[in-house]
Amino acid sequence: MNNLVIFALMISILFVPLVANMAFAQETYVINIPTGAADITAPYFWQSEKDGDTSGKIEVRALDYVRWENADTAAHTVTSGTPEDGPDGIFDSSLFAPGKDFQYQFTIGGNYEYFCLVHPWMTGVVIVTSELQIIPNVGAKAGDGKTTFNVEYEFNRMIASATIDEEQNAITFEIVGKAKSEDHTLSLMLPKDLISEPRVIWVDGKQISDFEITSEGGINEVVIPLDEKSERLTIVGASVIPEFGAITMAILAIGVLSFIALTFKTQKISMPKL
Repeated sequence: MNNLVIFALMISILFVPLVANMAFAQETYVINIPTGAADITAPYFWQSEKDGDTSGKIEVRALDYVRWENADTAAHTVTSGTPEDGPDGIFDSSLFAPGKDFQYQFTIGGNYEYFCLVHPWMTGVVIVTSELQIIPNVGAKAGDGKTTFNVEYEFNRMIASATIDEEQNAITFEIVGKAKSEDHTLSLMLPKDLISEPRVIWVDGKQISDFEITSEGGINEVVIPLDEKSERLTIVGASVIPEFGAITMAILAIGVLSFIALTFKTQKISMPKL
């Protein structure tokens, strides 16, 4: 029995990092349908758990999920389209009862209006953004070199590279190209498994303090005001990409499981005599 317990614990511990690393890229956002929403005089018909918005409007990124949960006493639908033009055929929950929910994954950028077929005064819109650029394979030269991340960002120039300094717990980004607009604000979507608790930022050798960090799920969004001549950005955190990545952990897990299996095979099991 003790061996079985150890076996279960090793499975849990070794595979948690692998699962966590695979799941960070997508988020699920909940919109509640409150009690009384079926009444046209209700103060509001939706409530977003993301920011408390009650207009039915929510902003997400491509590949995110939105889940509508029915906390009302009446059945509802969540149907893409408008009351004036009717359903547009993109998504439709059909009628779902109190206590039930409907979930949809948005894969393409755009504005998706929706309403309830039964109560057409209930309208909303999902705004899906997909205009993010990507720095691929960040972390390929750090740790074991096998745990990498595609870092999304929004900026009027290009980030050419991202270099990890494991001793300083820092990532340095090299900025190139000409500005495509007058807005020089950089928004970086940093996975927490890549760098945790970003706390100090340097731009071209000077430490700055006028930046904002918003934590959401497995991502820290860092918003930094730059200028058209900025070339080098360094972010220091509490830790950077772990020494042993998900693939290495999986290989280690296989080795441990093989050892345990061999132990079970060679161990003599004595049955009690009746």
